[in-house]
Amino acid sequence: MGAILSDPFPIDSYLATVAARVEAWTEALLAARAPQGPAGLWAALRYALLGGGKRLRPALVLASAEARGGDVSEGSLATRFALALELVHTYSLVHDDLPAMDDDDLRRGRPTVHRAHGEATAILVGDGLQSLAFSHLLASDDPRAGRLARLLADDALRMVLGQARDLDGEHAALSELEVMELMRNKTGALVACAVAGGALCADADPAEAWPVGMKLGLAFQIADDLLDVTGDTATLGKRAGKDAAAGKATLPRLLGVPEARRRAERLLGEALAALEGLGPRAEALRALARFVLSRGK
Repeated sequence: MGAILSDPFPIDSYLATVAARVEAWTEALLAARAPQGPAGLWAALRYALLGGGKRLRPALVLASAEARGGDVSEGSLATRFALALELVHTYSLVHDDLPAMDDDDLRRGRPTVHRAHGEATAILVGDGLQSLAFSHLLASDDPRAGRLARLLADDALRMVLGQARDLDGEHAALSELEVMELMRNKTGALVACAVAGGALCADADPAEAWPVGMKLGLAFQIADDLLDVTGDTATLGKRAGKDAAAGKATLPRLLGVPEARRRAERLLGEALAALEGLGPRAEALRALARFVLSRGK
């Protein structure tokens, strides 16, 4: 992956800055809402939302908007959408970890929400995060907020369809086309939503940006599947080897590690080629694209 992944951009610093912003927005949102309900539920919401993570999707929103000359300052529509998307992503992780789904005990190096706060509370946390996401986004008086909400709702539904395909595909002999379709929905949809939503926040055409985001989403999922095969639990912060144990259909399992890596590199190359015309303003977006494959967890 050498030439594609070499990049002088300070990606770790960029992601750390975005993560700090997301943490601050989350703290403010929870502080404003916490008096409305049981303290135990809000403690679980905090646990789910403030447990670290790459914050890749909010970073993609902001970088995509920046690449097209959009406003990413505090209080901008882009920051509001970035947090809403992260809320939806976090809900999906909480629900995916449940015993009825992927049955995971570890997420981001610590017990999953249902292990720390109970299964019933974890279900409510996921439900609440969905509602908070759209409530927060639609609190904006910007007329574009409605379009962003529709984009997020459509891609969140694609994600749910992908999770259903994933469950159906356990211990099943899926074809390469079926595995690709599964990945497009389960992971690709929200990554594509991030890139397209950032474009919309900059008054660019989200329909042109969405396919680029989908390529990154597919590359991200293949990289994730490769890490599940080659990584270890301590580094990943989640159980390694769980896909094989669950009989999940993945490209590394279907095509082998070298070919799956080649597919991911090709998708990244296509995405980077599509971003060339955006010029220097897209430096952060291109660096995030490279990070999709260079990350170690």
